[in-house]
Amino acid sequence: MLRVAKTENGIVRGLPAADPRITSFKGIPFAAPPVGENRWRAPQPAANWEGIRDCYQFAPISVQDQPAVGTDIYCREWHVDPDIPMGEDCLYLNIWTPAKKTDEKLPVFIWYFGGGFQWGYTAEMEFDGERMARRGIVVVSVNYRLGALGFLVHPEITKSQPENPANFGHLDQQAGLRWVHRNIAEFGGDPDNITIAGQSAGGGSTLAQITCDQNKGLIKNAVIMSGMIKNPYMNNPFFKQLTLDEAGKFGEELFEMLGVKTLEEARKLDAFFIRDTYAEFRNKKGFMFATVQDDVFCDGDTYKKLAEGRGNDVNIMAGNTVDEFPAALFADSDTDFEAKAKEIFGDKADKFLSFPEAREKKGDKMFASVQGIECAVKNVFNKLSEKNTGRNYYYYRFNPDIPGWDNPGSFHSVDLWFWFETLAKCWRPFVGRHFDLARQMCNYITNFVKTGNPNGKDADGADMPYWTNYTDKVHGEMNFIKQGSIPTNGNSEFVDFMTEYIGKN
Repeated sequence: MLRVAKTENGIVRGLPAADPRITSFKGIPFAAPPVGENRWRAPQPAANWEGIRDCYQFAPISVQDQPAVGTDIYCREWHVDPDIPMGEDCLYLNIWTPAKKTDEKLPVFIWYFGGGFQWGYTAEMEFDGERMARRGIVVVSVNYRLGALGFLVHPEITKSQPENPANFGHLDQQAGLRWVHRNIAEFGGDPDNITIAGQSAGGGSTLAQITCDQNKGLIKNAVIMSGMIKNPYMNNPFFKQLTLDEAGKFGEELFEMLGVKTLEEARKLDAFFIRDTYAEFRNKKGFMFATVQDDVFCDGDTYKKLAEGRGNDVNIMAGNTVDEFPAALFADSDTDFEAKAKEIFGDKADKFLSFPEAREKKGDKMFASVQGIECAVKNVFNKLSEKNTGRNYYYYRFNPDIPGWDNPGSFHSVDLWFWFETLAKCWRPFVGRHFDLARQMCNYITNFVKTGNPNGKDADGADMPYWTNYTDKVHGEMNFIKQGSIPTNGNSEFVDFMTEYIGKN
């Protein structure tokens, strides 16, 4: 097995995973520590080392609110260790490889975790890459800076370093991608067959990376899980990518709360003091630093850029869980509902109101519920396939029966247990059908990593249910439900209407 590998900075040694046919390398530095003068800068090259570096443990997680404090569903699910090491020196990545030698040229899967650009880490137990690696790919998870330390915007930063004024967390992700491109052959991987993927903010990060002109030629496929977050009834300010000027005003206010006047002073502050002050600021302002349009890394709204065909030339798999981020039109009465519909849809309001689904209510005030991510993904896929790009686009919907005393439904992020086939680490009483579904989902995603097409054989050699490419003419999709992986074709007229409309909103 390939237990020792040579990187550009030195030699690293990994350990056998639970399956000894897989080697895991944890805590490989891909950039210099972003501390002191490197705080709020693009990641700098990592230092060289002598001898062999033992890469046996995850590096400290990015500075963020302490995990496992509280009783929310994510603390129950995977943020379970309040004592997990944390620090500003956090730019490390992890690799799981089944390679026995360096010339195997295995497909490569790079993972960006989610957490609203404020929380999350590669050490989360659901992100164990071993099961994917068993299927013949190299799995890499990349850490990145979060919150104010990863995404702060401030006029002084903008002025003093125009070459990289913002989006430092995304630049970390990009540095990880470039490190993989330069080094992954030493771990048996193929630098010319790289898939990037992420969920939630990680999905948004994947969207940002594939619409970044600097990345052209580095990425072959992309998986965007729950990451194209749009609401057809409103432009949610939380998901708007601000300009440097707009976000910079919040940076000035944060500096005031921190008690500093200059960037030099801010770079000398304790990272945990910044974290705690930023948490207070975030709660007070209802604002969180995230992706901004800096006209360097990000030169426009990432969703619109992809839909217009101005992204990287890649195959895409994308979808959603059915209970995440529901979009609805809230109204006090039928009359109020109709008035709001006319205000939103204009001359298309009568058509919207003619759909039975528009009149359906959840509770007293929630009309016309629709899955915004589904409509957003399908709108992009329609537009891209109309351009005859020659690439594949695959949509999925996740809605199995998730067990547990909390009756959680198919909540945001629960599909991660299935994609990584790590159900055995979860406390929930999953049974055989869940493990069968997870096996197939892991098969689909690793097949996609290999070829840009998820279809192939199951573990017993039988063909898995065929997942049809989504185009403007054939609306193929895969439903991951209680009965298993069930493909369908075609949308309801209501979904088609909302899919077309969301692209104009």
